[in-house]
Amino acid sequence: MWFFTDEHKLVRQSTEEFAQSVLAPKIDHLDETEGFDRDYFRQMAELGLLGITVPEEYGGTDMGCVAATITMEELGAVDASTALSYLAHTILFVNNLATNGSDAQKKRYLPKSISGEWIGGMAMTEPGAGSDALAMRANAVRRGDRYILNGTKMFITNAVMGDVFYVYARTGEGKKDISTFIVEKDFPGFRMGRKLKKMGMRASPTGELIFENCEVPAENLVGREGDSLKHMLKNLDIERITISGISLGIARASVQAAVKYAKERTQFGKPIAEFQMIQRMIVDGLAAYEASAAYVYNAAKMWDEGRLDARGSRGLGAKVKLVSARMATKVALDAIQVLGGYGYTKEFPVERYMRDAKLMEIGAGTNEMLRVIVARELFGD
Repeated sequence: MWFFTDEHKLVRQSTEEFAQSVLAPKIDHLDETEGFDRDYFRQMAELGLLGITVPEEYGGTDMGCVAATITMEELGAVDASTALSYLAHTILFVNNLATNGSDAQKKRYLPKSISGEWIGGMAMTEPGAGSDALAMRANAVRRGDRYILNGTKMFITNAVMGDVFYVYARTGEGKKDISTFIVEKDFPGFRMGRKLKKMGMRASPTGELIFENCEVPAENLVGREGDSLKHMLKNLDIERITISGISLGIARASVQAAVKYAKERTQFGKPIAEFQMIQRMIVDGLAAYEASAAYVYNAAKMWDEGRLDARGSRGLGAKVKLVSARMATKVALDAIQVLGGYGYTKEFPVERYMRDAKLMEIGAGTNEMLRVIVARELFGD
């Protein structure tokens, strides 16, 4: 983008080098085995990526939403699974805590999270509460110097192997009486549930978290009781902008794979790149990627400049995610079509790109829910 600073360019270069040298050699194996390499986070910490939106006083690099989105794109272009786990850790846990936590909470949890010693996640979705987040049933009741937390969270990225989670739970009878708690994996009454088998993003663990009379110290309440809805909505905004970077990475990699194959593959005596139908799919994909990139990074820059109020950011975050997610799935599907039979096999990465891209139309707000958000703002609801 024209407004990228030298710092942004350095983040792109260092992340790209890390993705190509460290992630690329292992992703096919990890995707096939549904494995996870925890050491990736320690290496990303050395690059200053785990605290990318956190003020320097807490050990972060304070580079903002644009830099975080750049990182998502470069990781997503090689290994979208690691990009997703990185998002859950860096945006859903670390950024949430750095934005809303007390000074004591930040000093306790941010150093371990930014160094890669601990991996975090965020727990909002439940078996019966997805798009309708306010229908959550997990609840917490204060008893003396602790809260007793009960409930189950589902589809949680970094479950199974996470060390600490930013957990939303109900603390009152009102629909909006939602509070947030920092829960460590060793707290009494907290356990990891089953790991889910998935179509895509297979090298990013997803599962359930179970709280059965889980004892949470009162000092691990984030903010005040019943005050978390606005925090939840604001962090969803930056999540939707930055996660769009993963869609950009997948689309860019899909176009590059299609171009390379089309130049090498010959049929009827000439490279298939010379056939107009092939050219159309690839060129349309490239144009869609570049248009989406301009939209996403403009939103990220507006976020960094503070030019989005809470309501406006919800609409823009929803729109850029909707556009980029649909684009990535279409571009990845067309790349498979360009590669033909080979594209449908695991000998080439485009089938993985398509499987990974589809999650972008579901996680952090389904396409359908994002349309509802935009429609409400459009029609003045």
